Amino acid sequence: MAEPYYISTAISYPNGEPHIGHAYEAIAADVAARFRRAQGRDVYFQTGTDEHGLKMAQAARGKGVSPADLAGEMSSKFKDMCDVLAVSYDRFIRTTDPDHYAASSAIWSAMAERGDLYLDRYEGWYSVRDEAFYDEEELIDGGEGERLSPQGTPVEWTVEESWFFRLSKYQQPLLDHYAAHPEFIQPSSRRNEVLRFVEGGLKDLSVSRTSFDWGIPVPGSPGHVMYVWLDALTNYLTGVGYPNGGERFDRYWPADCHLIGKDVVRFHAVYWPAFLMSAGIELPKLVYGHGHLLARGEKMSKSVGNTVAPLELVERYGVDPLRYYLLREVSFGQDGSVGEEALVTRCNAELANSFGNLAQRSLSMIFKNLDGVLPDVGQGEADVALLAQVDAACAALSSEFEQLAFAAGLEAWMTAVFACNQYVDAQAPWTLKKTDPARMAAVLGTIVAAVDRLAEAVEPVVPTAAAKLRAVIAGARSGEPLTQPQPVFPRLELAEAAA
Repeated sequence: MAEPYYISTAISYPNGEPHIGHAYEAIAADVAARFRRAQGRDVYFQTGTDEHGLKMAQAARGKGVSPADLAGEMSSKFKDMCDVLAVSYDRFIRTTDPDHYAASSAIWSAMAERGDLYLDRYEGWYSVRDEAFYDEEELIDGGEGERLSPQGTPVEWTVEESWFFRLSKYQQPLLDHYAAHPEFIQPSSRRNEVLRFVEGGLKDLSVSRTSFDWGIPVPGSPGHVMYVWLDALTNYLTGVGYPNGGERFDRYWPADCHLIGKDVVRFHAVYWPAFLMSAGIELPKLVYGHGHLLARGEKMSKSVGNTVAPLELVERYGVDPLRYYLLREVSFGQDGSVGEEALVTRCNAELANSFGNLAQRSLSMIFKNLDGVLPDVGQGEADVALLAQVDAACAALSSEFEQLAFAAGLEAWMTAVFACNQYVDAQAPWTLKKTDPARMAAVLGTIVAAVDRLAEAVEPVVPTAAAKLRAVIAGARSGEPLTQPQPVFPRLELAEAAA
């Protein structure tokens, strides 16, 4: 039986339209999922929306609708985004799903049975935008006496009765886990941040609210709803059948990878493992906090209003080019700036001019000069050397993708694309057509073999185009003469709005 692999994104908060940051995370997780499937793994891939909390309640009030109606409307936009971007999720979960209510109630009860929940009074700073509590010493000066969270978001003093989780009890168990599993938090810069935070001391965490009712009710405590992050994090268990257990849970838990943005690493690498320890549930294997996409050097944010709508980019440039550009342009794990001009330049240079043209030239010559019949691979020294270089580059891509180093993997892939183009220029099959037709056929057969291997390697990133190209080659190998080849990566033109 195939080895299981469970990957998840953070679930998106649907108080506004999806932006390119949401698309980036969904695409990256999808590439990882497709890559693992291509390895023969039994993949379970989950994404979705986080629909409770004060921020959603306030957004709904501002629009004059109920939180449930807003959640339904906005969640569908995030699901549509994933579908358009060819994100091959196995479940799009919503925290308003009935089985998620059951899972959240179950983990609460398990933590209560451990004696880790107690009723008290909360007084402290709360950021509605982050849905997070902050200590006095964590706040930063916003100027003119304004206090801001470490993320730069407004905070307000909150006083209410609350259930508390004994987070302080898990300080040493967490540090022990980090020491025993140094790979648990990646990249290393995120791990260092978490270590510093936990070593600085953990205070018990408020995990219920009474000032609003848009949330999952606390079992046996009327008037209390669960802290939105306890509810949200539990989605990773809900999707694999918790608390009922069974084959799905046994097969896929613990999760192999929670792929998240760096701004929510604390919730996933401190609070979440502590909740799981309390409930007696095994911890996930990896929390990977990727960087942010920047617009003119600033983090994209719905509240700031500098976001980019991913579906507009798809309409202008296509799904595969957008997927390729986002993972090629920015070293995964780091912040990086993106823009439409860079997208057009990158995709034209690498997909259209280099790889797409390589495929188009070779297949067109076979169509015109060999009656569309695919020739055998060449056995000459140059042919063997080229295919060895292609195989090495594909192996390097695989090795980098194992570590979620997508940009580095695609860089290795491009070295083979360039080598193939150099081979074509050196062999000059258009000249061989007149002087040595047999050698021309061998060269074209070698190039098509290289193109097929390169398409297979990059298919997780550009699934539609790569699958189309590979289907053409597979058909020719099975004896179907090639028809007139069509470009799989047409050149892009910068949209007027972007220019």
